[in-house]
Order: sequence, then structure tokens, then C-alpha cells
Amino acid sequence: MPFFKVDELASAQAMKGVSRRAVYLDQVMLTFFDLAPGSTVPMHKHPHEQITFIIEGEIEFTLGNETRVLGKGEGVAIPPNVEHGGKVLQLPTKAIDAWHPPREDYK
Repeated sequence: MPFFKVDELASAQAMKGVSRRAVYLDQVMLTFFDLAPGSTVPMHKHPHEQITFIIEGEIEFTLGNETRVLGKGEGVAIPPNVEHGGKVLQLPTKAIDAWHPPREDYK
């Protein structure tokens, strides 16, 4: 899929209040998340490198032992196997995640 429109990518329900769309190549993946106010991404870790960038809304994000509120134009770089998670605040939130290697479970 060399050219794509985000709205035309298949949408999957990641968890309650969280949907995602993905585009990927062999070594890199982007996911586009729509998160409802109050939705939660539980603390978890994985072997992938991840960069999360907020394009709309706000999320209280925890990486390891540090918690910050991330808003539009802010992000976080998540090393492999470091626990992280977040809670969406009062606004609908959109985020883009970059992954290496791609997550097979997100394809």
C-alpha cells in the first residue's frame, strides 16, 4: 500500500473506547489511534520501539515511573520493554504511533 488515506485504512477496536488503523512496511509501522474521553490504555510493555505523537486532545501518559499530560504537538519515545500506559482526559484524542519492528498483532 504505497499510497493511503487514513480514513480508508481498516479500523480495528483495540479496546473499549480505542480504535486504530495501521499502515506498514517490512521494518516500520504507523498506527493512527482514536481515543474516547475517559478511555484507558492499561500499563503494559512490549519488545518494540515506539514513538507516540498526540495530534489532538490530551492523555495522561505514564512511562516507567514518570507521568505527564501530553497534548497536541507533544509525544513520548518509548524504549523496548519499558512499562507504559495512559488515560485520556476530557477531550477526544488522536495519536500516531511509530513502531519498529512492526507489530504483527496490529496488521
